[in-house]
Amino acid sequence: MEHLIRVGIVEDNQGMRESWKLFIDSAKDMVVLEAVHSVEAMLESKELKKCDLIIMDIGLPGMSGIEGVTEIKKLHPGMYIIMASVYDDDSYVFEALKAGAIGYLMKKVTPEDLVEAIRDAIKGGSPINPNIARRIIETFHKVHASVPEENLSERELQILQELATGRSYAAIGKEIFLSIDGVRHHIRGIYKKLQVHSRSEAISKGISRKLIDPR
Repeated sequence: MEHLIRVGIVEDNQGMRESWKLFIDSAKDMVVLEAVHSVEAMLESKELKKCDLIIMDIGLPGMSGIEGVTEIKKLHPGMYIIMASVYDDDSYVFEALKAGAIGYLMKKVTPEDLVEAIRDAIKGGSPINPNIARRIIETFHKVHASVPEENLSERELQILQELATGRSYAAIGKEIFLSIDGVRHHIRGIYKKLQVHSRSEAISKGISRKLIDPR
């Protein structure tokens, strides 16, 4: 028992719950310690703290699987939780991962893939169905593409460096031979590109991203 991967199952469909238990128990390196129909039942189980990993459904009676992830992680921060659901909507996927799940599988997963996903998670991986993983990557690309580039012009870099000295707009204008309105115009551009709203934020981001030298 000490060398086996100890698994818990939360699934309200009895047939599926028993099938998963059978598949997992048939693997030589793992055992199911608890298989219940709800998050509440798992939270009350004495076996929960002994588990290495939980397979969690989302659509459950009472507390949802996503809420369950949050509650279990509060009690056992190191617990591995893999979602297994019929839902492949982006909102469910991201909410589950944000709650602390380390994997997301569709319920149509094969017995072999389910067992392999458990091994992968224990070894430090994040088992996710290929189509869901691709959508996560596409979402990341979309978000990344929507962020303005930080390509500050030479003039903007010069003004950002002057901002770091603490000089007023008027003093900066005199230093670089530019009107106050011109300085303000460039600063608005700096704020927009760096996605900040104040001098201190601009300086902080400029230093952290090595756009300017701290003085």
